[in-house]
Amino acid sequence: MIDKNQTCVAGQDSMPYMTCLIHILEEWLGVEQLEDYLNFANHLLWVFTPLILLILPYFTIFLLYLTIIFLHIYKRKNVLKEAYSHNLWDGARKTVATLWDGHAAVWHGYEVHGMEKIPEEGPALIIFYHGAIPIDFYYFMAKIFIHKGRTCRVVADHFVFKIPGFSLLLDVFCALHGPREKCVEILRSGHLLAISPGGVREALMSDETYNIVWGNRKGFAQVAIDAKVPIIPMFTQNIREGFRSLGGTRLFRWLYEKFRYPFAPMYGGFPVKLRTYLGDPIPYDPKITAEELAEKTKNAVQALIDQHQRIPGNITSALLERFHKKQEVN
Repeated sequence: MIDKNQTCVAGQDSMPYMTCLIHILEEWLGVEQLEDYLNFANHLLWVFTPLILLILPYFTIFLLYLTIIFLHIYKRKNVLKEAYSHNLWDGARKTVATLWDGHAAVWHGYEVHGMEKIPEEGPALIIFYHGAIPIDFYYFMAKIFIHKGRTCRVVADHFVFKIPGFSLLLDVFCALHGPREKCVEILRSGHLLAISPGGVREALMSDETYNIVWGNRKGFAQVAIDAKVPIIPMFTQNIREGFRSLGGTRLFRWLYEKFRYPFAPMYGGFPVKLRTYLGDPIPYDPKITAEELAEKTKNAVQALIDQHQRIPGNITSALLERFHKKQEVN
């Protein structure tokens, strides 16, 4: 009587290739019923993959709350120093920036190309494409603080200021909701300011095609004109492969338009390679209109997308690119 392994070796067609391979592995490992174990592992993977994909994006939120807890501890510890120092939060900012920069390096191999375009001093308006989660901007702020010693203010959507516990985080890292006059004031004071004209709408409704969702927004351009500052376009490669949103579906579009809240679920947290590219600054021109400057800026961001992003984005390809290049370096 011929056993299963002899049947495999004999090359008989009656037994599928994978079954043959499993029987050979059983013989080699000295394990019986290996196929049952593999089927069970496959079942577990099928069950838990959706949970993993849904949990990973909220790990970023966990990190944000961890940052907030640290800031509260730091505040209590240094409350007595507040009367003697005008830089109470510098130590906290440095610590948080270092932690986020470390996370960026380990999880995404994060890089910034064109850092020299950020001025060492003086104002500039940074305009960026908004991913499903703007984790790239958190990383970018950390890089700016570490390498330039500067805090980049940012305009955030009103709903962010209503998230429980976020007020301290937003205060320490100088986030604001506007209005336009406040933005102009910040720039005239010599600070860096970042705005995503697409905002939450772009976060929810753009997708792996990286379409820019700005509508007719031109307020940012008027801010740059009024403050007489340059605009620096910015885009992060693979940001949509790191996190994806279901906000483009009809239901979640309706919910956002109705309540102006991002109810759409997200998935991702994939360790894809993230590279932030800064375009050439668009200098202040007193003769240009807000409409013309907004269009010029949109074209500059689109040029960065066209040059540096694979369209449509592909999660598997982005992951393979990251780890394939990492193996080549090693």
